[in-house]
Amino acid sequence: MSLPYKISRQSLSYLKPETPIIYVKGVGPKRADALEYSGIKTFSDLIYRFPRRYLDRSTITPIVKLKVGTEATIVGKVFSQNLVKTRRRSFYQVLIGDESGQIKCIWFNGVKYIKDAFKTGDIVAMSGRIDFFNGPRLIHPDYDKLEAGEWDPIHTSRIVPLYPSNTYLKKVGLDSRGMRRLLRPILEQLPLSFDEILPESIISKYELAEINDALRQIHFPESIESLNRARRRFKFEELFFLQLLLAVKRQGIKAAKKPFKYESPGPLLKKIYEKLSFELTEAQKKAIHKIWDDMKSPEVMNRLLQGDVGSGKTIVALLCASIAIGNGFQVAVMAPTEILAEQHYRNLKVLGEPAGLEPRLLIGGQLKKERKKILGEIESGSISLVVGTHALIQEGVEFKNLSLVIIDEQHRFGVAQRGKLIGKGLNPDVLVMTATPIPRTLSMTLYGDMDVSVIDQMPAKRGKIITKIVNEDRLADVYKYIEEQVKKGNQAYIVYPLIDESEKLDLQAAIQGFEYLKKNVFPDLNLSLIHGSMSPAEKDEIMKYFTNGTVNILVSTTVIEVGVDNPNATIMLIENAERFGLTQIHQLRGRIGRGEKNSVCILVERKRTEISHRRLKTILSTTNGFEISEEDLKLRGPGEFYGTRQHGFLKMKIADLVSDKELLKIARREAFQILDDDPHLRRTNNKYVRNHLIKNYSEYLEFINVL
Repeated sequence: MSLPYKISRQSLSYLKPETPIIYVKGVGPKRADALEYSGIKTFSDLIYRFPRRYLDRSTITPIVKLKVGTEATIVGKVFSQNLVKTRRRSFYQVLIGDESGQIKCIWFNGVKYIKDAFKTGDIVAMSGRIDFFNGPRLIHPDYDKLEAGEWDPIHTSRIVPLYPSNTYLKKVGLDSRGMRRLLRPILEQLPLSFDEILPESIISKYELAEINDALRQIHFPESIESLNRARRRFKFEELFFLQLLLAVKRQGIKAAKKPFKYESPGPLLKKIYEKLSFELTEAQKKAIHKIWDDMKSPEVMNRLLQGDVGSGKTIVALLCASIAIGNGFQVAVMAPTEILAEQHYRNLKVLGEPAGLEPRLLIGGQLKKERKKILGEIESGSISLVVGTHALIQEGVEFKNLSLVIIDEQHRFGVAQRGKLIGKGLNPDVLVMTATPIPRTLSMTLYGDMDVSVIDQMPAKRGKIITKIVNEDRLADVYKYIEEQVKKGNQAYIVYPLIDESEKLDLQAAIQGFEYLKKNVFPDLNLSLIHGSMSPAEKDEIMKYFTNGTVNILVSTTVIEVGVDNPNATIMLIENAERFGLTQIHQLRGRIGRGEKNSVCILVERKRTEISHRRLKTILSTTNGFEISEEDLKLRGPGEFYGTRQHGFLKMKIADLVSDKELLKIARREAFQILDDDPHLRRTNNKYVRNHLIKNYSEYLEFINVL
């Protein structure tokens, strides 16, 4: 590895945060390469790589007290190890013991690596679910090796940090034990010189630990109290800068002024409203008033409209679009799929045509002649409302005076795609719609730069949805019920799971399930199969047949999760329901109960566990999407919930959006307040706040020029 400049390691009396990692004592070129590969390039990166968890008396269970089926951590000595060969398969077995007993730790995979990992007499911590077969055992446990002096179960009050590692770090001796060996002398012998990056007023107000002391205590805490104080400080720090990032983004959006003005709500709004065949809910009216307030403001609107499936977001969007159109401007509505775009187009057409509003549809696969005509009308301004997919952001789509952009299910678009559509106008207002109920803590993070309106009432005259859980033994009765209902003129969905990690196998299962149902269960009914691998044209054709009643039962993967309205579909059967997220089941369930008839959603639970059954019972207890999403977030965590893995800044080092929600609220309040008081963070007391934000968050900060 080439060094940027020459310096003696021994000459360093202290380490600066920006010191390259190779100059840290105990690193060297090979370790530096492995650390850099792991994203650790400076001393600051190293010191901010916090332990993943800690060992202390409260977290260790004596072997004699282990309970089968529970998660536990034990600390003991390696007594023996050997390869066990049986008629069925071979496995590697390590016998661990403490003062109270012994337990077998077993590995079926990775034997070649595991047999070299331990020596007899090693002190190890093992973590995992306790199994029982000829005595207690741990299958494929997580493990950490400890120094002989690091753990004394009788006398110690020491807290041992356990660090994250990977294959590259382990190869150069930087497993958890190696990281402790590297960090302990640094933190014990050298003064730390990290500048305080939180304002003094905030540290004092919330009694947060000072940065250098907190760094020592989070790695090698003197007590549980000092560890908790250090963790609280860094959780706050992480949440504070995340919220500050969102506050700057919001400020940048608000700084952009509109080059247009709406004189009044306009005649079209009144005309559409008066021709509606139903009354708006109070929640819809409130949302429209908020959106109108934004639209008449000189600042650009950036609002999220949240509402459960079927809560009436489309009519709210149309009425707001009618304000822009009535003032002589254009509106674009972008949906993530052609099915959804066509649904919006049909709904807007039905609602808008009585008032003389003719929307147009722009999607891929249209005839060249038709597309050319639509593009010409968009450019001339003769089309005032266009609904489409990604086709709207392609080259050649030019608007005359686009003033309002409506994006449905924004999380299914990339940042660049959203930006391209917004770029088709000159600082247009932006309204984002989602039928995915987002828990408040996640909303404050994912959409923390937006104003939020929630439609939390359902329209009147909607049928009830009854939800039932059944096991596979009752499927014959369920199939009989479905057949009876179809013969009465109703329609049904049968949904199979399609999970990313095993997509090919799941798709195969759905196809086989369809063939079995068609041949053996419902031979006299008309069934169709729809899945994500089909072309848009194929999917559209099948959905049309289902909507017009030609198809009695639609067998589907989760492609219908956000899809077409069919008021005649009153039954949904969800196979392997335990494999779905709660929010996903709720979204699927929202495909039925679209009309005045009562509907039934049947969840087939094939592999029941205590946790999966508890999750499914949540679905039975409520139809409120926000309650369900809060429970889903608790159970699955933010990383899996709602596809948020695409949001890089949600990969928290230490904070947790579920358990730290109160701290998140405080951090948000303080971050937004600091920017209100000092919009450019130029005051002396905010110097380090500003520097840290620009240095560490600029990749997420499109409005960095605001500072």
